[in-house]
Amino acid sequence: MCVSLAPAEFSGTTLYAGRCRHPQHGLVHVLGYQNTALNRASGPNAMLLHLPARRLTGRHFLPVGDDTDVLRRMVDAVRPRARSAAAPMDWMGAAPGGAVEVFDHDVYTVLLADDPMLLPGALSKVPKRKRPRLDPELMAFYADAYPDHPVAVCCFDNADAREAKPLLLWYEPHDPDVLTAPALDCHTGGPPDPDGLVGVDHWVLFGTDEAPPEHGAPVTYRRGMRHELRRFLPDRVVGARYTGRLPNGDFALTHADLLAGDLGRVQRVGPGGVPVGV
Repeated sequence: MCVSLAPAEFSGTTLYAGRCRHPQHGLVHVLGYQNTALNRASGPNAMLLHLPARRLTGRHFLPVGDDTDVLRRMVDAVRPRARSAAAPMDWMGAAPGGAVEVFDHDVYTVLLADDPMLLPGALSKVPKRKRPRLDPELMAFYADAYPDHPVAVCCFDNADAREAKPLLLWYEPHDPDVLTAPALDCHTGGPPDPDGLVGVDHWVLFGTDEAPPEHGAPVTYRRGMRHELRRFLPDRVVGARYTGRLPNGDFALTHADLLAGDLGRVQRVGPGGVPVGV
């Protein structure tokens, strides 16, 4: 899962999409993402993620510190009761430019932009050992298919790929009632095929701070977790492992279906409101 800027293989993918009412930021969504990257390029590489966010800056990225196993703990919580989600899912369609921000986060140098067409002009700010090639066709694809989604390009070198901590970030969503985990897939460096089928082997998790005590599975976090991180995370999660071949796209679940614990309503969401896999 994810789009790479050069040939790569990704395994052990875990995605978390959550919703919470933060005491400072109000109603926000939280994304968690982790995998093991095997860079098939001879030089630097990068992962590209698109977010249904109103705005995205470096301050939205949460440092995990010593809590490098936070997503694994979520998976451990649901694993005993999780069913495989290789069975059919519901498929549906998904409901301007500024400056590029460049900053370091964990092993990554991250480029953030509302307009992906601006990214090539900022690439010189990335250290040479992490500086990938940006395919103009890939940038044009995101500008056309996801015009209202900020994009994050997480650049790494071959050594960094083995040491990356989970990515956690929060944002104000376009639609607070739909939780979306970006999972559009292509590992060639070129644009993805939104009409194609892709192989998946992902844990996909959802959480909300409005979950009742009997909802989902309780998560046991590390003692001593920083309060600044903990207040973005749920007490309980639901989730499943998705395997097999699925239409390319993101995973989405309404907040109402999450509260009902109905993972059968998880949908595969394509760009531009075009139904996928129907």
